[in-house]
Amino acid sequence: MSRAAGVPPSFHVLTLTPFFPSDKNEVAGCFVSEPLEQFQHLGLASTVIAVSPIHYSRRFSLSSAPAAWLRYPQMPGTFGLSAAGKLLCLRLLQRIEKLHRKKPIDLIHAHAALPCGHAAALISRRLHIPFVVTVHGLDVFNTCAREGMSATWRRDVSCAVYSSARAVICISGKMQMFLNAGMPVPPHTSIVRNGVNADFFSPSPAQSENVAPQILVVGSLLPSKGHELVLRALKTLQNSFPLFQCSIIGEGPYQSQFEGLVRELDLVQRVRFLGRRSRTEVAQAMRTCSVFVLPSRNEALGCVYLEAMSCAKPAIGCAGQGIDEVIKHGKNGWLIPPDGLAELVQGLSALLGSLELRNRLGAAARQTILDNLTLDHQARQLAEVYRTATML
Repeated sequence: MSRAAGVPPSFHVLTLTPFFPSDKNEVAGCFVSEPLEQFQHLGLASTVIAVSPIHYSRRFSLSSAPAAWLRYPQMPGTFGLSAAGKLLCLRLLQRIEKLHRKKPIDLIHAHAALPCGHAAALISRRLHIPFVVTVHGLDVFNTCAREGMSATWRRDVSCAVYSSARAVICISGKMQMFLNAGMPVPPHTSIVRNGVNADFFSPSPAQSENVAPQILVVGSLLPSKGHELVLRALKTLQNSFPLFQCSIIGEGPYQSQFEGLVRELDLVQRVRFLGRRSRTEVAQAMRTCSVFVLPSRNEALGCVYLEAMSCAKPAIGCAGQGIDEVIKHGKNGWLIPPDGLAELVQGLSALLGSLELRNRLGAAARQTILDNLTLDHQARQLAEVYRTATML
């Protein structure tokens, strides 16, 4: 699939996404932007239109992640999400028609069914350009765990998008299972897991036994991510490992509650909330930690696990989530049941207590990434989905 140097890309993909790095957040949407850097040597040209609702502040492109940012009308919240694709289509259509005349588009890759997938379906019908859609979260039908008429509308539109797409790209088998189970007729699906820049997320020199244990958590500060479970496990472990430190990277609406729990558990000297950090700072934190942990109960896959594994760190996640398709318990990482406090304490104790175990699992984790989950792997799989979709 590789091309000779100097041969211009011949297959033009338009990426339509609400997830992309910008001047407001250089980390958001890296899972969309980073594989695009691999496209040119695979014979793919890429144009990116990144979108946000008009009530969000204006975003601008980064030189490292070029995109045309466009805002569209949408009611705040989820109520108007079922109609947002139509409004986005109206904002996009003239721009895409002009682009298509200048440089014909072979395929549209939309990220998320609403609103981008819906807009792509409408544009596909109008301009006869095939489209595929990637689903990134386990709420594949956009019901937002609610009932009522607006949730039904979102489900119906999402189903219509999946049915009309040439392919629905799922980032894990768990997501594929959720999607197929909820569709009247299962759509054409492909599993393409997120990849990692293994050069950027790379191991650091080996740690010595004398280094104080460093526990790292990276994730939005939400109850479903399992921060409370981690904090309660640390309380149990503080006498056994009196020198450990825990860093929590991420932001979210529950920060004050988690900070209150840290005070309640008398962990103020052990736990630091670092807020949002740059990509470089996250990679450095992963290189220097002893163990990465995120016992999330609602995870389609989880890029942060893969990034920690790429840094040759043992990662602790939950069984029954998308990550258990990658982490094999006791071989290249550690799995616990959701809400499994006793199992988390046991896992952290085993890993913090044995440098040999951490090194063995970390080395296997790094090899897992190199074998199957680099950005190049992801880009090649996407290219294959694209070419197959245009032949259907």
